[in-house]
Amino acid sequence: MTSQKPVILVTRKLPEDVERRLGELFDVRPNIDDVQMTTGEILSAARDCDGLLVTPTDRIGADLIAALPDRVRIIATFSVGYDHIDLDAARARGITVTHTPEVLTEATADIAMLLLLGAARGAHWGMRMIREATWGAWAPTHPLGHDVGGRRLGIFGMGRIGRAVAKRARTFGLEIHYHKRRRLSPGEEEGAVYHGTLEDMLPVSDFLLIACASTPETRRRINRDTLSLLPRGAILVNIARGDIVDDDALIEALRSGRLAAAGLDVFNNEPDMDPRYRELENLFALPHLGSATPDTRRAMGMRAVDNLEAFFAGDRPRDALT
Repeated sequence: MTSQKPVILVTRKLPEDVERRLGELFDVRPNIDDVQMTTGEILSAARDCDGLLVTPTDRIGADLIAALPDRVRIIATFSVGYDHIDLDAARARGITVTHTPEVLTEATADIAMLLLLGAARGAHWGMRMIREATWGAWAPTHPLGHDVGGRRLGIFGMGRIGRAVAKRARTFGLEIHYHKRRRLSPGEEEGAVYHGTLEDMLPVSDFLLIACASTPETRRRINRDTLSLLPRGAILVNIARGDIVDDDALIEALRSGRLAAAGLDVFNNEPDMDPRYRELENLFALPHLGSATPDTRRAMGMRAVDNLEAFFAGDRPRDALT
């Protein structure tokens, strides 16, 4: 007997609980080998599917969307970011796209503070001294990191994650400034200082946190011109997307000492990051671990399944982007 369940292509292996629920609700076409699928492989596997459950590393561009069979009516991504999906192309085909906001806020905010503290206090060179057995006798003047308390944190993108970081940062004695397109309500600001433009905020940002979405307006927004507006010796932290930063400009600023340090969880062309970053002693970097906890990944998967279930029940998913 032919299954009456909607058929869903799942491009990567997901947490067990998520896969179990998917199997109860849908006829699942899994990626058995759990390796990155090419565009051609996705298209081939999608031939008899009603929907796709994809991940941030799947490039769902206009060409792929245009070639999808008419039967595919929804693309659910296992991520809060959706810059890997061409939303305009999906709209043109009448395909619903969903993402997984809210559930990774706290985990990502924790990583932001780890990066901020690690960059400021020299976690990279400190760990190297331990691993390479170069920890010598104590000295009053070196090596030294940078103070955090009493400094100013500028947040570029004061959404859920930005506000969660601000809450944590206040406990470390940081003064909060922020820029976003629309000012928050006084209750959401909690005393943070609003700046109508990024350029207005940067000169008062001893620490700059990038927490905005990757959009045509924000890509390469952090470049030589904007970095030059930061106080000399500022520290940059990026938990958003690598393409918001111009690599050449950031590397130049770190090499010259214009920036004291950086903490990065995201890079352009992940995982094939610019190799020059590996040479920097004032960079504390992680391999995109913002949501990397079991509970968070499970919650992301369940949110994606919620969206699929709502769609095939005839409802508009709560996290629909198109």
